[in-house]
Amino acid sequence: MRRNTTIFRLNTSHLRSLFQQLAAEDYKNLGPVARDGAVMLETLSSFDDMPTGCTEKHDKGQYRLRQGDDGSLFQYTLGPQSFKKFLHPPRRKLWEARGTRQSFEITLQEDIPPKMAFWGVRGCDLEAIKIQDRIFLQGTVVNDWYRQAREQLFIIATGCTRPAGNCFCTSMKTGPMPGDDFDLSLVEVKDADGWFYLTECRSTKALELAQKLDFPPAGTDEVTEAAMAIQEADDKMTVRLDPTEAALTLKNNLEHRHWDNVAERCLSCANCTMVCPTCFCTTTEDITDITGNHTERWLTWDSCFNGDYSFIHGGKIRQTTRSRYRQWMTHKLSTWHDQFGTSGCVGCGRCITWCPVGIDITEELLAIQENQKRKEQEFA
Repeated sequence: MRRNTTIFRLNTSHLRSLFQQLAAEDYKNLGPVARDGAVMLETLSSFDDMPTGCTEKHDKGQYRLRQGDDGSLFQYTLGPQSFKKFLHPPRRKLWEARGTRQSFEITLQEDIPPKMAFWGVRGCDLEAIKIQDRIFLQGTVVNDWYRQAREQLFIIATGCTRPAGNCFCTSMKTGPMPGDDFDLSLVEVKDADGWFYLTECRSTKALELAQKLDFPPAGTDEVTEAAMAIQEADDKMTVRLDPTEAALTLKNNLEHRHWDNVAERCLSCANCTMVCPTCFCTTTEDITDITGNHTERWLTWDSCFNGDYSFIHGGKIRQTTRSRYRQWMTHKLSTWHDQFGTSGCVGCGRCITWCPVGIDITEELLAIQENQKRKEQEFA
């Protein structure tokens, strides 16, 4: 039997070598670190910065990081941050201006994004990057900073073998195994000798690195073990929804009384939009120093839950929490299809975990659907 030349069996030392080689080629390694009681995404100064033995417990409005000693690298699921923060930074300077007695000069911020290597991109976050590609690269206006960052990006994706309680990526067809558009993927599997990483190379760059670092090929049994681990993760995800049915339900129930029920609980804190890997709303902020001779304009993340976000001449379009939550959920699961051709939700469940009052977007949708079905049965 001929071996697959793109599938490899790696151990931790191979991953360490990959990390060092990417750093030698001027890539900025970015990935998970355990900090402040959560798995965060930061610059990795060394391979040892990545957390080992970490698992998590996710529930509605709850998150707990657990530290073990089994030496695993990717048995956690998702922290509050996504890789969006590196491609679409939460705060970026656009230009600055300096004044003189008779004039002023504007200088554009011409910073160039670094070459980045993302470590541990889950299937849901990988799909979120693809969604943001449509937003920033395929519209009438191209975000040039995003384009430059994306063109030199190296993605190390990771299959999920330990899904969290709020995950529903299987419903959105985004996981637990990353689909495509990555350079290299890892599935972490434990056998009698410890953890190994079934690795697939998809890009020319990844194959070049595999050959340079002499990655050992995987056997049939190891491929089977990894596939079984992914299938077990798929089976563990009990939350299910139909994206097509969800889109129609929300379009047909814009005035449903359940929006009042949600509004009574929602704090309009914007946590759900801040942790969402696809939300892209921004505003601009002008800062002037005390002398009045220097000013800067910054692009910052914003949220449709903020009252002033919908402000135009005459006042705010969405003045109530009810209207803001309805706008967010309906856009995310329904009208995003009309605007970009896909759902705006990737099933990561972050909005459920990091909502202070534990609002579950899947349960709110289900409540509207069940009410609609009861009405249809009554009039049948």
